Amino acid sequence: MKILTKIKIFYVVLCIIPIFLMGLAVILISTMGMNAIQEKYGIGRGGGISSYYNPFVMLQNMTETIDKNLEETMEDNPDLLENIGYLEDINSELSKYSSFLVVKKSGEILFLGQNTSNPSEVIDEAYYDMNIEEGNLVILSEHPYHMRQKTFRFGDGSIGEIFIMTNIEQLMPRIQSAAIQVLMVIGLIFVFAGAMLVFWLYRSVIRPVGRLKMAAENIKEGNLNFSIQAEKNDEIGELCTAFEEMRVKLKEQIEISMQYEKDNKELISNISHDLKTPITAIKGYIEGIMDGVADTPEKQEKYLKTIYTKATDMEHLIEELFLFSKLDSNSIAYSFQKVNLNDYFNDCIEEISMDLERRNIGLGFFNYVDKNCVIIADPEQLKRVIINIVENSAKYIENPRGLINIRLHDEPEFIQVEIEDNGKGIAPDELPYIFERCYRTDSSRNSSKGGSGLGLSIAKKIVEEHGGRIWATSKVGIGTSVCFVLRKYEENRVYE
Repeated sequence: MKILTKIKIFYVVLCIIPIFLMGLAVILISTMGMNAIQEKYGIGRGGGISSYYNPFVMLQNMTETIDKNLEETMEDNPDLLENIGYLEDINSELSKYSSFLVVKKSGEILFLGQNTSNPSEVIDEAYYDMNIEEGNLVILSEHPYHMRQKTFRFGDGSIGEIFIMTNIEQLMPRIQSAAIQVLMVIGLIFVFAGAMLVFWLYRSVIRPVGRLKMAAENIKEGNLNFSIQAEKNDEIGELCTAFEEMRVKLKEQIEISMQYEKDNKELISNISHDLKTPITAIKGYIEGIMDGVADTPEKQEKYLKTIYTKATDMEHLIEELFLFSKLDSNSIAYSFQKVNLNDYFNDCIEEISMDLERRNIGLGFFNYVDKNCVIIADPEQLKRVIINIVENSAKYIENPRGLINIRLHDEPEFIQVEIEDNGKGIAPDELPYIFERCYRTDSSRNSSKGGSGLGLSIAKKIVEEHGGRIWATSKVGIGTSVCFVLRKYEENRVYE
């Protein structure tokens, strides 16, 4: 999941969960507070939770039973409201709810259920709030009260008034306690939501970035022997994967570079040795001529031919080295063209057979491909491939009568060229390395076989540049077969 999607989901959750939890907390705390008030003041549950949010409904419910008794008395026996004993009993019941009774007759206080220095101050300081239900008043004095007023007529026709006064101050501590609890719960909810956000940021962003930082420091110090794995499939995970791929490729490149440097040193060492051998021989034969050792025309001619042969070997060695250098740096410009396979190999066989015949090696050519078959190749470089493989085969043929067979096989899209010899063969553990530069199956530095060890590696590079591949099979004591494939020409195909 993408980080942006996660952020959107987390934002929605972060908004919904706190709101839901806060609403739930308010409901629970309010319900608990209302139950506590109900238990303390004996309020009935009929008003529901709305009575808790409407203080006037709540205060009205507190004295609802007594209020109904007074209404019945006002209707059935209003003169009983002049009985002080009866009024004291009613006031005693009201005192349980932090309330008291006030009765007036013709504007004068008949009964006051609470002692005060000025009996009329409580009533006189009442202010009406127009938004309050009729009959519910709030007295905004030093000690606020809730007041319910009822008017009736005594038996003698005089006007009577009943006031039920409730001390609001005694309810405030519980309301304040509930408000504090709600605020504390809201604070805890925000702390919890913030902790969730910090944990998500740490796990999804900060920790992976920390691993990337450590990986970068390791690379800076040259340490590539570590790995970094992506924990999630998001942008950070993709970055970790890309970083790991970069580390692997960088390590491979360094290993290739180190191997390349090692091969170069080995190549220089081999070339130096291979150049030193003919130079030493040339120098020795020239000294023989100068010192008069070659005192007959026949000896002089033999010495000169040997010098020429050694110089030719040196020239061939230098040409191979120069060619390999150009191939290695991809600086050879190939000239690909359509080549008739039959005509091309007939010319090659004619040229190669003359040299092999002088070395007492037979050459066989077997063409199993249509005579009009055309391939795409650079004729000059392809000839070098064939010559290098044939020369390498001839070099290691130790039979009195050597034999090299060249076969052309037809494949659906390619032509397979097989060059087989009856030489001493190559051991299985050495076969995978014969196309590497400077590799020699004959490890002796004093081997008479000579050569730079670049022939097959040059052939491999040229074949691959032609879009083909090269491989070898061998049996020790029987011989070796080197095969490579070349693509056929197709009319509608684009060649580069």
